[in-house]
Amino acid sequence: MSADQSSFPLAGLEAVANAQHQWVALALTPAPGPDAWLAVLRLLGYPDVGAALAPLDCIVTLDEPLRLLDEHMGALPSSRVVLRLPAGVLAEAPVRKRCTELVEQGYRIVVDGEPGVHGSQVGVRGVTADCAIGLPSALALMSLPGPHWARNVPGAARLAVCRAAGMTWFSGPYEREPMPEKGDGTARKRLLALLGLLARDADSRELETVLKQDPALSYHLLKLVNSAAFALSAPIHNFGQAINMLGRRQLQRWLQLLLYARQQDDSTANLLLPLAALRAAQMEALCKQQGGDRDRQDMAFVVGVFALLDVLLSMPMPEIVGALNLDADVASALIERSGPLGELLALVEQPVPEAERLAALDLTAEGFWLSQLQGYHWAIQVSRNL
Repeated sequence: MSADQSSFPLAGLEAVANAQHQWVALALTPAPGPDAWLAVLRLLGYPDVGAALAPLDCIVTLDEPLRLLDEHMGALPSSRVVLRLPAGVLAEAPVRKRCTELVEQGYRIVVDGEPGVHGSQVGVRGVTADCAIGLPSALALMSLPGPHWARNVPGAARLAVCRAAGMTWFSGPYEREPMPEKGDGTARKRLLALLGLLARDADSRELETVLKQDPALSYHLLKLVNSAAFALSAPIHNFGQAINMLGRRQLQRWLQLLLYARQQDDSTANLLLPLAALRAAQMEALCKQQGGDRDRQDMAFVVGVFALLDVLLSMPMPEIVGALNLDADVASALIERSGPLGELLALVEQPVPEAERLAALDLTAEGFWLSQLQGYHWAIQVSRNL
């Protein structure tokens, strides 16, 4: 890491998904302040950012388009960056000229608000809005090709409204809205049984018995071990082979993530899967930065994965923790966000971290940015393999 930590910018990344619940972009949000644009340039110029976040687009907010100079474009490749502008700046002729130049160089532009006649003139692609407050006009949505980005979507009902209106990209807390259990709850009981076995490091034969009762989970496990991620010379056809090939540590990790791999009723992906993978990998990375040993890092990974179980299972977290008989440190982290692991979990759940909280946890702004890159890279890979 660099020596000058006081000047390293704070920022958050937020996943943006399409109508099939697949991640398509990441929105970069630097901490508010006069140097926000310089922060964007520094963060996206960080080593290996492009490789860590590939193949997702990065959405960058640019309040003053004239500040984007040709010398900045090395950090902002047009093939990977979507520029988000306030619609009002298009009223200025120099801004419209600059936007036209940027579009000619391959940049895609979306605007907050109503672009009016100037939008199509300069090549604006789409509109974006805080959809907890309101939707763009039908004219704006129909007159531009998109993508149209619905931000801050609060829940499934509002998501349906946004989709019907013509929005195509979505972000917000809707992804963490609990879904009611359908049927007699048998699938949920099997999940809890499997989680209990994992928590007490049960024998492989016990795991295999539960896996055989869950066709969807079995399918995903075999699909995983035969994926390009493991590059096996011969395919694996049974659970015993899969368990032996993965090893105990990796088996536990992948099974914890596989719990989120079930598709929805409409065959869309489960948004909780990459989010759980992100939190798990970021928690592990931050724990390592704090000096945690291998076992402690594993515990941090578990907290990150399990933090969404209440959403997945539509159950109160204390009930889940009680059923699984988890370690006291893990239990307090999940239920109260207390203790060292709970403090880390609360940190990764923040949209943009606070400098004071990082310092209190013996972490740096650069270290946190690196943990985000590692977390998103892992989550992207998990989504591809599952």
